[in-house]
Amino acid sequence: MLKIAKLGNPILRKVAAPINPREIRSSDIQGLIDEMFDVMYDEPGIGLAAPQVSRSVQLVVMGCKDDGGFPETVLINPSIVYYGPEQVENWEGCLSVDGLRGRVIRPSVVRVKGLDRQGKALDFEATGLFAVCIQHELDHLIGKVFLDRMTNMSTLTQLHEFQQYWQKESSSII
Repeated sequence: MLKIAKLGNPILRKVAAPINPREIRSSDIQGLIDEMFDVMYDEPGIGLAAPQVSRSVQLVVMGCKDDGGFPETVLINPSIVYYGPEQVENWEGCLSVDGLRGRVIRPSVVRVKGLDRQGKALDFEATGLFAVCIQHELDHLIGKVFLDRMTNMSTLTQLHEFQQYWQKESSSII
């Protein structure tokens, strides 16, 4: 199974390379997608970017089966082409940043373009938790983690304290 790269690993701070569309259907890329879903659900998480498993390519997998969740999604060479004007603040965590949660302000609506796991063009709008997760995971493709997006570091909380004092106010964590 793939291993999660942790904060401090230089790969998390690199800009990921695009995937050649001709390679998307290769066993290497298809196997990586399947393994990334396995790791994401095993951890458990709702999103995982390839740099988080030490592959510096523009590939993201996501899925959240909870209420208010979103379907399994694969994004290859994605870009956000529109950010809605309304902002939302959510608690975020990260599989590469063990044991910490913090509040991050992000647009509540995004429009995304990219390719799916078959190499077909995607162009869709996402809202709510799906929009936040997309932004969080696409940040990994440009060498950013949620800590870089925090505007108020006083909300940075260790996981135990988050669960004890704050988890009641938010049921979904990125």
